[in-house]
Amino acid sequence: MLVSTKGRYALRVMIDLAENRSDRYIPLKEVAQRQEISEKYLEIIIKDLVKAGLVDGVRGKGGGYKLTREPEDYVVGDILRIMEGSLSPVSCLEEGALPCSRAPVCRTLPMWEKLDKLVNEFFDGYTIRDLMADPASAGDNYVI
Repeated sequence: MLVSTKGRYALRVMIDLAENRSDRYIPLKEVAQRQEISEKYLEIIIKDLVKAGLVDGVRGKGGGYKLTREPEDYVVGDILRIMEGSLSPVSCLEEGALPCSRAPVCRTLPMWEKLDKLVNEFFDGYTIRDLMADPASAGDNYVI
């Protein structure tokens, strides 16, 4: 599984919008500058986020984008699946995949199913609120 720049940047946009929340809509230009991402590329990403209902957008003067709910209500796995389409390690486990005729005798299928479960549970265990934590303090909860 390889998460594309689209998926990674979508998470950065969501974190940025969460960290800079206010009553006003945040212009995409500001997000692009803070995140050092092309505004044109962010337009593609934000369109998918708006379409999925994760972000609300307003055009024109005073326009921009903001979250539609609280940061703790956004699951990282959901955002990545919107942007990537699937997190499955093999095509036979993707949603809507046709049943594989070899599934009953496939020696590797149980391994792929376990990996698929681990990946989805891992990303579903994080929210945007979790990612807003100071990166310098990440891992500071280690106790000997």
